[in-house]
Amino acid sequence: MKRHKRDRDTRAYTRGYQAGLEGKSQDICPFGAPNPRYNWISGWREGRTDQIHGYTGVASVHNLKNMG
Repeated sequence: MKRHKRDRDTRAYTRGYQAGLEGKSQDICPFGAPNPRYNWISGWREGRTDQIHGYTGVASVHNLKNMG
């Protein structure tokens, strides 16, 4: 069975969330277009918040699935 690609906005959000969870800087956003950049930064903010609250490992994956 083929795996369907997620839409670009969801992928940008997920990549931003992972970067935020890892404690990376917001300045490393790879997107230049406004919409994907907005989604990446939104995900980054959520990831940073979860990192600050101590959600790591399985807890962070669970939070990401609930948001996406």
